[in-house]
Amino acid sequence: MTQPWTHIPIMVEKIADFLLRDPDGIYIDGTLGLGGHTHYFLSRLSPQARVFGFDKDEEALRLAQERIADNRLVAFHASYTQAPKIIRQAGLPGVNGILLDLGLSSYQLDNPARGFSIMHNGPLDMRFDLSSPLSAADIVNTWPLQELERILKDFGEERQANKIALAIMRARKEAPLQTTEDLKKVVEQVLPRHGKNHPATQTFQALRIACNAELETVQKALQLLPELLLPGGRAAILTFHSLEDRLVKNCFKQLAEQEAWQLITKHPLAPDYQEIRQNRRARSAKLRVIERIK
Repeated sequence: MTQPWTHIPIMVEKIADFLLRDPDGIYIDGTLGLGGHTHYFLSRLSPQARVFGFDKDEEALRLAQERIADNRLVAFHASYTQAPKIIRQAGLPGVNGILLDLGLSSYQLDNPARGFSIMHNGPLDMRFDLSSPLSAADIVNTWPLQELERILKDFGEERQANKIALAIMRARKEAPLQTTEDLKKVVEQVLPRHGKNHPATQTFQALRIACNAELETVQKALQLLPELLLPGGRAAILTFHSLEDRLVKNCFKQLAEQEAWQLITKHPLAPDYQEIRQNRRARSAKLRVIERIK
């Protein structure tokens, strides 16, 4: 199948070195995406190993299964927060490693129909799971001013949240905001462009986080680590903005205060210069790893 995008898994060898300590083990890829990390993991695992892959994006899940075509991958159209239930149903006491890559996949970013990217005009959607009832368009066209301002401030860390929220309210009185281009134009009217980033970058981030309940999902998943990881098992989490990284950092710090857990990375690791040159989307990635020691 010809694909118009390139999918490059971030820090894949380093993550594999951290996680794959038992070649016969059971692993979770909580954000399977197009399967880049899992594809590499399986090349280093034995025929007895298994990877449970989770993704809310049904189309990405299908593409990953086609690409990997390996019966050691057991894929689920579900949030990674459902992992404990599924692992129990499989009759397993736990897993040997967990990866959560919290970034968007190339498929999502480069597909205009999904509405994630400022670079491509498309419907203002941004849902990971297309069966979810709430889209970015629903938020900008129906939410009250205070809620718009709150998510722009809290999820986008946008200093001009009030200005942008007011501009959205004015614009939607004239006509609903239906496309990514519609939203870009509204933000451009109130924020001048400075530097490389488009002034609507943080607005897009805030809407994506809000309509997918991303931070709540990450928080819930972090609370599930003790239930999922076997002694000797590790969790590796890739974050791409400060809100996610702060949640992971604080959770890992609290776990490491207990005797049963040990930080493997005391500070977040970043991709090296060569990887960033080959994949610009890796530049904001941070990797943190923790181990359950007993």
